[in-house]
Amino acid sequence: MKRTIAIVCGGDSSEMGVSLKSAQGLYGFIDKHRYNPFIVVLSKASWKAMLDDGAEEVIDRNDFSFQDKTGRRVRFDFAWITIHGTPGEDGLLQGYFELIGLPYSCCGVLAAAITFNKFTCNQYLKGFGVKVADSLLLRKGQTISTDDLVARLGLPCFVKSNVGGSSFGVSKVTTPDDVQPAIERAFSEGPEVVAEAFLKGTELTCGCFKTKQETRVLPVTEVVPQNDFFDYDAKYNGQVQEITPARISEELTKRVQQITSLIYDILGCKGIIRVDYIITEEGINLLEVNTTPGMTATSFIPQQVAAAGLTMTDVMTTVIEDSFDA
Repeated sequence: MKRTIAIVCGGDSSEMGVSLKSAQGLYGFIDKHRYNPFIVVLSKASWKAMLDDGAEEVIDRNDFSFQDKTGRRVRFDFAWITIHGTPGEDGLLQGYFELIGLPYSCCGVLAAAITFNKFTCNQYLKGFGVKVADSLLLRKGQTISTDDLVARLGLPCFVKSNVGGSSFGVSKVTTPDDVQPAIERAFSEGPEVVAEAFLKGTELTCGCFKTKQETRVLPVTEVVPQNDFFDYDAKYNGQVQEITPARISEELTKRVQQITSLIYDILGCKGIIRVDYIITEEGINLLEVNTTPGMTATSFIPQQVAAAGLTMTDVMTTVIEDSFDA
């Protein structure tokens, strides 16, 4: 009998549209001979299952089921979370699934909560010897003078939401006059803002997934934005060159992959993650950890999976079935 799979997308952040695209990508990848998938869109206003005929059915939040037009109660065996932002990337949805006993694809509550908070995650991993940029955190209601911020981090620097994705509300600050508007813009995306020192170097990203039987660290991708930095247009409107495998030495490739695997284990991750880095003259610097990475056909993970000689269909099957293996 086919397992019924919820591909859970949407969410309550500016990245909802990106999440919907990832859901379409996953729906295209999943083995439909083996699974019966439904896209489930969550928002503050509604939780709905999307049917093939265009109909929408309300999800019962008591057990995450729905009733189809024939009156049959559809119950899910597994949830693949592809929400970029709250509540799917920060542990809230994971906690709900834990309570109702529904297996899911990604990190648990603690790992999700840590990685969603960029400042907390980077400071935590710094304690394990992972190199990160100098940074500072502001919570809603807190302020910092332009002079103090520049003295701490220098210019240029980056200002972004600390508890959201990295596609919206991000500014590369190059002059003192830009500091306060950048902070205000980042606060429009969430209640915490992180400012980070600028690191000049080569941007890389590396995916990884582990099961009870195997560890797969994927080929490294080199990211060359056409814009000033890897912003929304670079990510989703093609204004970037993505090179897989990256044009780096075999030694550096292996080191990036080793650090990615180590970070996976330190955080207690599950499913597929992606870790972003900047390579400077001083070494390998962590940018951030993504526990629900983008999954469109052109996203980094599908690119890396293909470069590894695998298929997203098989990788999805591996991740799903791992939750049911004794």
